[in-house]
Amino acid sequence: MSPLLLEGLTDAAGFVLGGLVGFGVARLLGFDLFAQGYGDGSVIAIVAVGLGAGMGRALARRWRMRRQAQDKPTPRG
Repeated sequence: MSPLLLEGLTDAAGFVLGGLVGFGVARLLGFDLFAQGYGDGSVIAIVAVGLGAGMGRALARRWRMRRQAQDKPTPRG
């Protein structure tokens, strides 16, 4: 698989899954993303989804970098 395709897919998966986790956490705390208007609860839910998506993408990148480092052969001296 192309390294760029793998990078894009892992970033997208981490972003979407992180956003879903943020949405779930907001719902558990009682904040409704789809509430009528832009009340405090709706804005907090939007922030939670954004933070979750960003953290999910960062975790996906960290996982991909760690995996690439393990797959790379180490030079023997």
